Amino acid sequence: MPKQAIDGQGNARMKQGDHALSGELTGEGHRLVQRVYYEDTDFSGLVYHARYLHFLERGRTDYLRCLGVAQSALLSADDEGLVFVVHRMEIDFKSPARMDDILAIATSTEKAGGAKMVLTQEIRRGEQLLIQARVIIAVVNASGRPRRLPEGLAAKFKR
Repeated sequence: MPKQAIDGQGNARMKQGDHALSGELTGEGHRLVQRVYYEDTDFSGLVYHARYLHFLERGRTDYLRCLGVAQSALLSADDEGLVFVVHRMEIDFKSPARMDDILAIATSTEKAGGAKMVLTQEIRRGEQLLIQARVIIAVVNASGRPRRLPEGLAAKFKR
């Protein structure tokens, strides 16, 4: 399993082959492709509604990874520490996914600054929109108190 090198600011340096597993940066943000497995479905063969949260989380996490941000290192990157916490999610379920579908999870930044980030996400099967989500992420310190997103880190989301 490939390892990431972490610099002093909590930035990950990925090897060339790591990006295939973590998706790719696009002009709008990030795109990750995932397959639907049996474990993702309910008795009807459709993806269970709560499993979409897993797909969305993977999209957000790999977006950060591709931007060079190692969440595991942010906690100890400075005296305060920095953690991203989902504060609010709005999800519109448009159409169900099924076992063996290939899904594309797109993540883009609406806002990055102050003590929050706002990300928009979509899950598609081909061109068909299945899920649309808006995620508000609080930026907190190691004690759980709000803190400002450092400018250098915010700039990565405003590419």
